[in-house]
Amino acid sequence: MNALTRTDYHFPGQTGVYHGKVRDVYSIGDDQLVMIATDRISAFDVVLPKGIPYKGQVLNQIAAKFLDATADIVPNWKEASPDPMVTVGVRCEPYKVEMVIRGYITGSAWREYKQGARMLCGLPLPEGLRENQKFETPLITPTTKAEEGHDENISKEEIIAQGLVSREEYEQLEQYTYALFKRGTEMTAEKGLILVDTKYEFGKKEGKIYLIDEIHTPDSSRYFYSDGYAARFEQGEEQKQLSKEFVRKWLMENGFQGREGQQVPEMTDAYCNSVSDRYIELYEKITGEKFVKADAADLEMRIEKHVTDYLKQ
Repeated sequence: MNALTRTDYHFPGQTGVYHGKVRDVYSIGDDQLVMIATDRISAFDVVLPKGIPYKGQVLNQIAAKFLDATADIVPNWKEASPDPMVTVGVRCEPYKVEMVIRGYITGSAWREYKQGARMLCGLPLPEGLRENQKFETPLITPTTKAEEGHDENISKEEIIAQGLVSREEYEQLEQYTYALFKRGTEMTAEKGLILVDTKYEFGKKEGKIYLIDEIHTPDSSRYFYSDGYAARFEQGEEQKQLSKEFVRKWLMENGFQGREGQQVPEMTDAYCNSVSDRYIELYEKITGEKFVKADAADLEMRIEKHVTDYLKQ
């Protein structure tokens, strides 16, 4: 099993590095970033002890495809993808909010609704909704971007009142979010999928708004299969999902939800490879393309060479 779980590079012009849960982001000078999608996997805000082969390649290539396919809607940070696991792009000052958009009521929104909540991020919800029901129009339910711990739900008015984003800019972010979600919905519908909910992150450089980070990957989005959606919904059955929800379910079935004192269940090579197969299936379903495994014999050296060659250009 060859999975990339940590990086420690010194690229030409490097001025800093940030190791996130899944991505390692290297700053080059003042205005460029090298983002490496590692094979780490996180759930319940915990990085699991083993990596998943090809997961980084899957996420990076899905994000690159959707960034290219939405560049006419909003400028984005991507300049190039010199390696299957790497995107190089423009360094922006990130907004301190994430734009979550929901086409259906499911997940945490459904859990809160079931407990009696009828407001979500300042938006009223009608009575009588059922799990996995489609909203009449998609709802934007932003969250704060937490440095540590959980992101928190927040309303548009709170964001503006706290000075996190000006009203004018927030309304521009809303327009971009609706347009990106519409494009993502149309593209995935062609592949027999429903884009249920997702999140977008934006940043600013020299007064211009950019779409940053990743988009429409199974780590940041939830998908249902459209085939059978209506019948399952009518019968109150679980929807067939395409996301990393299956990993969370496996952890919960084995007594782990990220709480203090809980142990991550043993991740055997066979289990990790089965998760890898699921991620590859996700890639092929979302993109409609055959996944081509990159040579993983020496991942660290391959990435270093590709990135260094690109930066030297």
